[in-house]
Amino acid sequence: MTTSKGLAAQLDALSSLPRAELLEKFERVYRRAPPLRLSNSILALAIGYRLQEQEMGGLKPEVRRALLSDKPTIVAPRASPGTILIREWQGREYTVTVHPDHVEYSGERFRSLTEVVFRITGQKRSGPLFFGLRKSSS
Repeated sequence: MTTSKGLAAQLDALSSLPRAELLEKFERVYRRAPPLRLSNSILALAIGYRLQEQEMGGLKPEVRRALLSDKPTIVAPRASPGTILIREWQGREYTVTVHPDHVEYSGERFRSLTEVVFRITGQKRSGPLFFGLRKSSS
């Protein structure tokens, strides 16, 4: 989806609006007073988000539910469904298949790679790091 020229111009203008205008615009687009002590840049970002949401639509219902849920929803960063991850550890090869809503290891379903790594190693370790999807920060 592309942004209309009118919306693009409004978004560009937000960063240069004085605080009073940002507060007024926030109230107009959200139909409520802004939270206390927000910086001008955060006000501008919130207004910009709402303007885009109004013109282009908001989050898909399943994305909204996932963000509001207290259950983990991310299976593995950068591993799309169908990906097969293979890791050799202590002389044995381990294979995991990534599905849209879970990962599969040894015929069992797991919510995350981290759960699989705990099953394999008996230690709490990063699943994405263990399977090479993320590099160590050290």
